Amino acid sequence: MTTAGGQDLHTLVLDTLGLAITAGEYPHGSVLRTDEIAQRFDVSRSVVREVIRVMESMRLVESRRRVGVTVRAIEEWNVYDPRVIRWRLAGADRPRQLRSLTVLRSAVEPVAAGLAARNATPEQCAELTECALGMVATSRGHQLEEYLRHDIAFHRVVLNASGNEMFARLGDVVAEILTGRTHHQVMFDDPDPAAVTLHVQVAEAVREGDAARAEAITREIAVGALAELDVLAPDPAH
Repeated sequence: MTTAGGQDLHTLVLDTLGLAITAGEYPHGSVLRTDEIAQRFDVSRSVVREVIRVMESMRLVESRRRVGVTVRAIEEWNVYDPRVIRWRLAGADRPRQLRSLTVLRSAVEPVAAGLAARNATPEQCAELTECALGMVATSRGHQLEEYLRHDIAFHRVVLNASGNEMFARLGDVVAEILTGRTHHQVMFDDPDPAAVTLHVQVAEAVREGDAARAEAITREIAVGALAELDVLAPDPAH
């Protein structure tokens, strides 16, 4: 079933409740009543049950007999779930969440780039170069959506080419971080030219098998991303 705007009702309910929980509108220990949810959204109980199952899989809530559906503490959430990341980036806690995620990237991606320089196939090297050139081509003229597409693809290739399946699984996480930065205007109108050049240099280092250089340049990209946050999304706690 879909709404008049074509949005799936399941997705509408899930996004609305997910955003509310991650924004703190339902604090830890709050009880969600399935009957009230069904009435609020004018949906069947089966839709509500499916939404609850999805949120349980994210560890946002738990179902308890004689109690109902209870919101879990943030420490228990699956904070790596791309949808949880998306919801948290849409809320008031965006600056802190972006910083946390960018620090994660700075810890993982340089190592992944070094491994990619050792393990990337010729096809992956070619794909990485193509992504970097796509970033260059769309880095001017306010083409942020097109730039984002190439940027996401670039980082996915690096993570996959590392040969480490744990790093590869972070591709969706990184995609949500980059998408959130763009869609919530935590980006300059045009990407930093120096950062774009660094991506090209990473592609070159990977292609040449220079692991130390690939890792060092990727770390420089991460440092630059953190510096951008200081300007565009300062953490009010600091």
